[in-house]
Order: sequence, then C-alpha cells, then structure tokens
Amino acid sequence: MSSVVYLNGDFLPRSEAKLSVDERGFFFGDGVYEVTRAVDGHLFESGRHMKRLARGLRELRLEPAVSLADIESISLDLLKRNDITQGEGTVYLQITRGAAPRTHHFPPAGTPCTVFLSAQRFTVPHDKRATGVAVVTYPDIRWSRCDIKTVNLLAAVMAKQSAVDHDVFEALFVRESAVTEGSHTNVFGVIDGELRTYPASNLILGGVTRDVVLELARELGFPVSETPFHIHHLAELQECFLTGTTTDVMPVVQVDGQVVGSGKPGRMTMALYEALAARLYAAVPAGTR
Repeated sequence: MSSVVYLNGDFLPRSEAKLSVDERGFFFGDGVYEVTRAVDGHLFESGRHMKRLARGLRELRLEPAVSLADIESISLDLLKRNDITQGEGTVYLQITRGAAPRTHHFPPAGTPCTVFLSAQRFTVPHDKRATGVAVVTYPDIRWSRCDIKTVNLLAAVMAKQSAVDHDVFEALFVRESAVTEGSHTNVFGVIDGELRTYPASNLILGGVTRDVVLELARELGFPVSETPFHIHHLAELQECFLTGTTTDVMPVVQVDGQVVGSGKPGRMTMALYEALAARLYAAVPAGTR
C-alpha cells in the first residue's frame, strides 16, 4: 500500500502527491527541511527541531501558511495514518518558496509556500554501532551558510557518494585542515581525554543530536571543548564518533584507512550513546524494547 503524505493541506497517498514543474525547490533548492525521530508514535526533541526550523524560515524569509504547532500536529497524524505508532520512525518535513515562473528573485508576494511531510519506519543501525564504522575525508568547499538546513544538498550528495565509492559509512568535510562535520552528521573526537567538536557557527549545521550529546557529556562530567580537531590530529584521536537524528551516537574506528584509538568503540563514545538512548526511550515502558 502507498504511504500517506501531507502536501499543501491535504493527506493523500504518496503516489497521488504531485508538484508543479515550476516548483522553486526543483529549480533552486529554495527551501528548508527537517527530519525528526519518532519512537512509539512520539516525536523526540521536537521543540529543538521546531526552533531550528523557525530560524531557517526566518533566514530564508519563508512564510508558510502552517504554524509550528500545525507541523507537530500533522507529524503525529502522519505517524498514526502510516501505522508507525510502535517502534522506530522518522518524519520528514520540507518547506519551499512554492511554484512560480522561474526567476532568481523571489516570486510575487502572496505566492504560497509548498509544505510537504512524510513518515516512514526506521531501522536503528545497532550492528554498525557494535563494531564501529569507517569514514573518509572530503574537501569542504560549500557555501558559508551551512547553519541553515536547506534542501540544496548537492555538496552533501557528492560527499556521501565518496563514502559509498570507498565502501565506508560516512564522509567528513575538511575546511582548511579542520574537520567540520559529516555529509549528514556532526562529528566528535577525543584527544587527551577531552571531547572536541567544531564550534557552532555558520560553517556547520547545529545538529539537534549534537546539542543533546553536548548536554549529556557535561552531565556525565566529561571534559568538553567546542574546538575543532584537524587532519594532523587524526593520529592522536583516542575516540571518534558521529551524531545525528538517524545515527544516534555512532563510533568511528577508522578515518582514511587510519585506525582510531584501539580500533574499537571507545568508552566515552558508548557512555554517551547509552545516555542518549536512555533519554530517547525514556517514555517507553521497561521491558518492551
């Protein structure tokens, strides 16, 4: 059966959802998106996702007809309509500047934004977490507003394809020797017992899971510094891991063929994953998972 999606005010089968060929998301990547984790029909850290979405809408001067409260309500409705009220799922949201004759400047005032949401089941990659994953580095030559979660993802596509070409899990962007983030993840490294990650700025996306992990690290008493580590630090890494909505905390055991630490998921990494999982599944009754 075709899944049910939401498009511009209507719930309908995905196979019946249609967009105009004049859609600015198609022409320009002119829009923003969010992916929110769902567990047993509940959205995880929805407030943080909506806060980031609101900022992206402001930065791109997008004014959709739906409110943030509407979006949360639609998301929960989609989970029910697609029978994703037990187990893991994700909700995808995309808002673009709408359909209008192709011009680089904004379309006429009153042109409605396109609002699309979908929900699907999600399989947690526990097998990869148990062993850790390998990654490669990739030059970070993106535009300088990586803090906006825009649908214009060509750089991320090319980086992820590099990872696929190398038969590894992820590609890490490198800007002027500093490791910034992954194609769809944030990245952390441990050097001399200190947890390090690229500081929140216009050069990375402020990941929701990244923020939660930083909070958890401080709660656990781990030394934390929002300071980047560089290519020349790779040999010094005691641990490395990725964070993301569908990645959780994922140990990295190899970068560009170079083994990280002991070559196994590290102590700090796994402690942070356990703390994140405890928060993620806090509302799930004991013994059901």
